Amino acid sequence: MTYYENLRVIREDRGFTQKQIAEVLETTQQYYSDYENGKREIPIRVYIKLSRFYNVSIDYLAGESDSQTRFSVDNKQ
Repeated sequence: MTYYENLRVIREDRGFTQKQIAEVLETTQQYYSDYENGKREIPIRVYIKLSRFYNVSIDYLAGESDSQTRFSVDNKQ
């Protein structure tokens, strides 16, 4: 599965529409659709926002890992 197909799969598995995710990303449905169809490169800031929204790792979103686990860094010392 390609990285952009993975975006569609996780979105559909979680029960969201493209329009809803576009609103989370503060963009249009068409712009987000271009991500899912591989017509537009996905900026790291979008991966970060989606990772936080879905509570999964960026590697998982990008199709580089089967593990959804997100690692959290605690900067408090």
